[in-house]
Amino acid sequence: MDNLGGLLPIVGIIAIFYFLLIRPQRKQQKQRNAMLAALKKGDKVITIGGLHGTIIELTDERATLKVGENQRLLFERSSIHAISDENEEK
Repeated sequence: MDNLGGLLPIVGIIAIFYFLLIRPQRKQQKQRNAMLAALKKGDKVITIGGLHGTIIELTDERATLKVGENQRLLFERSSIHAISDENEEK
């Protein structure tokens, strides 16, 4: 019984870490992976660096964004932070 009493606080701390840190992080990572998998041509996106552009070419690893009339930039697919709101105007 003495061993059980000593392990109980450690088990409690591990449970707290799981529910407050690990579980939300996994959920957020799943959402990000789903967003990256759902990307398609024509989506307006924001990169991690804050650059806004429209996807014109897309591969498994890279995305080409149109950021101006004649400006195209090649990014790693993982560097896309979010899909911007379609109704949002600059």
